[in-house]
Amino acid sequence: MPGASQPTPLLLEEVHRRLASLWPDAHPLLHYHSCFELLIAVILSAQTTDEQVNMVTGELFGRFPTAEKLALADIAEVERIIHPVGFFHIKARHIIDTAKALEARFGGDIPPTLEEMLELPGVGRKTANLVASACHEVPGIIVDTHVLRVLCRLGVCPKKDAALAESIVRANLSPEKHTQFSYSVNRHGKFTCTARKPACMQAGAGCPLEDICSKIGVKG
Repeated sequence: MPGASQPTPLLLEEVHRRLASLWPDAHPLLHYHSCFELLIAVILSAQTTDEQVNMVTGELFGRFPTAEKLALADIAEVERIIHPVGFFHIKARHIIDTAKALEARFGGDIPPTLEEMLELPGVGRKTANLVASACHEVPGIIVDTHVLRVLCRLGVCPKKDAALAESIVRANLSPEKHTQFSYSVNRHGKFTCTARKPACMQAGAGCPLEDICSKIGVKG
């Protein structure tokens, strides 16, 4: 297939070149006014959409705008507010426990390093990379469902393993491109290379990566 024989560094560079110009906004689609709010919103976004999270965070952050206030929140009230995002029992516990950890260890601020962020409840590598890139302006490789799907279809990542995908991008793309690459590939997966009926399978839809994509797992 067209993209199968292309070396990974060259393929990733070409993907970045094409998509960055189409999707130049390298920022989260989540609504937030502080790094604390962003961290909580990303934790809530697990296994749901940004749009669904945005529907509940207005009330959540209106009631609990800081780590100090959320740490003291009644879990039943938090569960009620975030109920629409799914898995609300465990997510409520995670965000309250995270708020407590932020207060106890960092004075309510976001940890300065990726490693410290990963120690917070409910925080995985996707969340840590996203928050670190948005709040600390460090390169972030943000592998969510959309990014992983695109990388697997391109033939960049041999299996649906976010940690493996992150390591492959890190080894083959220069750091100053990591954040923009992540967001542009995310938008491509969200709006073009969708889980069902990607653009390449729709007559006249068109995909900017079709000629370099191996289309692995894409069913006609």
